[in-house]
Amino acid sequence: MSMLIALLPGDGIGPEVITEARRVLDALRIDGLTFEEALVGGAAYKATDHPLPADTLALAKRADAILFGAVGDPDCDGLERHLRPEQAILGLRKELSLFANLRPATLFPELADASALRPEVASQIDMIIIRELNGDVYFGEKGMRKTADGIELLPENPDYPTIVVNPEEPFDIEGLAVGLIRNTLLM
Repeated sequence: MSMLIALLPGDGIGPEVITEARRVLDALRIDGLTFEEALVGGAAYKATDHPLPADTLALAKRADAILFGAVGDPDCDGLERHLRPEQAILGLRKELSLFANLRPATLFPELADASALRPEVASQIDMIIIRELNGDVYFGEKGMRKTADGIELLPENPDYPTIVVNPEEPFDIEGLAVGLIRNTLLM
């Protein structure tokens, strides 16, 4: 078995996290793992004038897995939206059709007393939150507009809809959820 893992450290704590993740993978001594690193986020912008360079995207498409650190650099806050470090993760999501984020939520028994919930309730928490990542909330029109009368309409105003739902997207999320449920029931 051979497997290419793209390492995209990015900004902030990202490089440190990726370094430690790589150390863990190296310690496992899994035959066939190869690693290739590329720039992303603010680090990429500073080196190439783009938060998701073509070489990085090509690596991500070629890789079997991606270890992604973090993006965001206060030095880049003044950039136009399409050049900000955060656009790298949105670009990867869009180009690779990464439509969902799985967030497990389990409370460790040792922390039950620290919860705002009663310990007997808190200790029962074991779920997965499935979050959609590619819809119009991320890629749709942003901002405010003025009517002919000069009235500013906020995006959440029903007279100015900014979220367009692709009829296929809910089925992707539902299919993922149903698959997780089936796998859980079969265990």
